[in-house]
Amino acid sequence: MARLYKKMEIFQLGYSLTVDVIKLVEKLPDKEKDNIASQMRRAVTSIPVNIAEGSVKKSQKEFLNYLSHAYGSAKELEVLLMLCRDLRYIPIKTFDRIHNDLDKLMAKLFGFMENIEGRFENKKRFFTKYKKRVNVRKNY
Repeated sequence: MARLYKKMEIFQLGYSLTVDVIKLVEKLPDKEKDNIASQMRRAVTSIPVNIAEGSVKKSQKEFLNYLSHAYGSAKELEVLLMLCRDLRYIPIKTFDRIHNDLDKLMAKLFGFMENIEGRFENKKRFFTKYKKRVNVRKNY
């Protein structure tokens, strides 16, 4: 079940955030190039990449797994941004702007994931009810 990931708002937000964070990483101190900068680059890049990769998976469960990885990377990025703020590597205004964008993305991504999970719960309840009826018939 291929999905058009480029049209998904979560992909667009993730991609835009990736561009902004990679530009920000270039301004971090040289001593952080192999540490925080590298981790930030990997975490932020993982967000739109996982959304795109998951969008071509056949099942909703597989797609949800990739979305979960994207969400985990967003949380990782959040901590790294807070470190940059607290170590005074980035101005507070820059942190606020990027963190607000990240927060918006995480909220949309989480809502999207809940929506997909909700579909599983409905199916689970349907099959649970159906299974009970089948078991009753077998036990007469």
